[in-house]
Amino acid sequence: MKIKKSDFNSKGVRCDGDLYLPEGINKPPVVIMAHGMAAQKDFRLPAYAERFVEKNMAAFLFDYRTFGKSDGKPRQMVDPDLHVQDWQAAISHVRNLKDVDGKRIALWGSSFSGGHVITCAAADHDIRAVVAQLPFVSGWASTRMKGISDVLQCTFYGIYDLMRGAFGLSPHYSPVIARPGSFAAMNTEESYPGYMAIAGESPGWENKMASRAFIKASLYSPIRKVGQVKAPTLVMAGKYDSLIPVDAVRKMACRLPKGELVVMDCNHFEPYTGLFFEKFVKKQSEFLEAHLS
Repeated sequence: MKIKKSDFNSKGVRCDGDLYLPEGINKPPVVIMAHGMAAQKDFRLPAYAERFVEKNMAAFLFDYRTFGKSDGKPRQMVDPDLHVQDWQAAISHVRNLKDVDGKRIALWGSSFSGGHVITCAAADHDIRAVVAQLPFVSGWASTRMKGISDVLQCTFYGIYDLMRGAFGLSPHYSPVIARPGSFAAMNTEESYPGYMAIAGESPGWENKMASRAFIKASLYSPIRKVGQVKAPTLVMAGKYDSLIPVDAVRKMACRLPKGELVVMDCNHFEPYTGLFFEKFVKKQSEFLEAHLS
């Protein structure tokens, strides 16, 4: 396996990218991958990429603007509209790479980016396959998983940060993760240990995001786009996911013209490590091989 640096520009800002290539394969198909809410590509995405490379597929991993080694300020800005722009820029970049077959592209997203890959595939009918792992379905679906106190705080801090942005002031930041009883974007029983299990000591990451993300995410609804997705799409959900309601994921999968749903007995973070990682990556590899060959 070879790993090549392959940065690209999104709206004039450099995004950090890595291209994973199988040895001895000319113009392999490629899986484009990026992470979920406030996460970086080094949060266990290489583990998935390496397995895809073992099956003679290339993988392209990137970080959104303002995250990881990508440029952009203010830092740690979670914004679905900007993320989708970064996805579209990454797709355009990969299509022009000489090392891969730009006509055989799959999109892979998890959690928040599971919604982004649906949004992108709905607009780009040249995408050959989509994997949406534990996908963000809609702002409403995720909001109803929260308690009223958290919803009120998210709303207050979100509006406050939007107002600061409108006046050109520095962002108000909120924690990405916390233990139950403390305020954060994710504060369920599984959130802190699960997120930290994949984040580890990754350089450059901080447990914070601009609070305007609460408002922007609440208005984001990838499920509205599913009817426009032409590519075969594998949707994988966790029965015990405390952040993404499995019934909403089922509804999304049922509306996909070429959707396949797999529900496993896991929570939101278990698919990144251990037994459930093995189960998820095996199913995804088989699906991608079938549709990218």
